[in-house]
Amino acid sequence: MLKLLIVGDTHIPTRAKSIPEIMLKIIDENKPYDYVFFTGDLVSESVLEFFKKLGSKAFFVRGNMDYLSLPEYVVEEVNNIKMGLIHGDQVYPRGDVEGLLRIARNLKVNVLINGHTHYLRIIAVDNVLLVNPGSLTGVWSGGYASMRPSMIIGYVEEPGKIRLVSYEVYGKKLKREESIFHLKELT
Repeated sequence: MLKLLIVGDTHIPTRAKSIPEIMLKIIDENKPYDYVFFTGDLVSESVLEFFKKLGSKAFFVRGNMDYLSLPEYVVEEVNNIKMGLIHGDQVYPRGDVEGLLRIARNLKVNVLINGHTHYLRIIAVDNVLLVNPGSLTGVWSGGYASMRPSMIIGYVEEPGKIRLVSYEVYGKKLKREESIFHLKELT
């Protein structure tokens, strides 16, 4: 089994001072990670360095607020699952499903991880899994945003099967949801 940490949109220090303690605790309790996928808008190099240390392999993309030298997209195969990573500012309006599907098809991926919206969303459409971890710090996005800290831990349990556990903070309460996807069965 491979473990994935899927996070993004921290905006530290411009919109948030730090990652909320409750989220740091979840990240720490679930270490080690085989892969870290970060959807961009880290804003500072210190955030990049922190997340680089959490996974055997760590991937980052450039967000619209990043001035770090990062790629626009990443494609990585994880146990026969082709995964793409983008920030999400490539589509308008924010989070547009058709635009995200177009990118997934162009990258030839089964899973497209994206951010930019600052709201948690996991949906399966047209044999593609669209995964957005939201904002780890729960900050404003410049548009509609949940304003709740959120993240996802994924488990690739066998080729073509992925279990996603999402965490989202509502005030002082933590909501945890789990979903299992068999990529060959997505419709």
